[in-house]
Amino acid sequence: MSHTFPIRIFYEDTDMAGIVYYANYLRYIERARSDIVEQMGLDQRTMREEGIVFAITRVEADYITPARFGDRLEVRTTHYGKGAVRWMFDQEVWREDTLLFRAVVTAVSMSTAGKPIRLPAKVRSHFDVTGQ
Repeated sequence: MSHTFPIRIFYEDTDMAGIVYYANYLRYIERARSDIVEQMGLDQRTMREEGIVFAITRVEADYITPARFGDRLEVRTTHYGKGAVRWMFDQEVWREDTLLFRAVVTAVSMSTAGKPIRLPAKVRSHFDVTGQ
């Protein structure tokens, strides 16, 4: 599944040189993932009440070229299930035709007690959990 999410770079996102602070890219891709969950019709508060949460267990990131104050960016995400508990996200941040940042993010489905559990059917219904 593919998803796009717009980002506008404000002064608060940058250092004194007007370049986006590296950790903010993680915030941008998190916002995109949250938007995906919402667009899938999933309510994370309700899922938590049902004893289901998601935790990020791995992020592999490449910083390619910087974004700057005033830029308008787009987070492009492809997501899929992998195995019984992992939800994978391939995420890229683009400025028009220029790739700025790329990450592979692994989330796992867990009980509120912290034990891995099978991805819920309402999540699995959006993709094939056997892999790409």
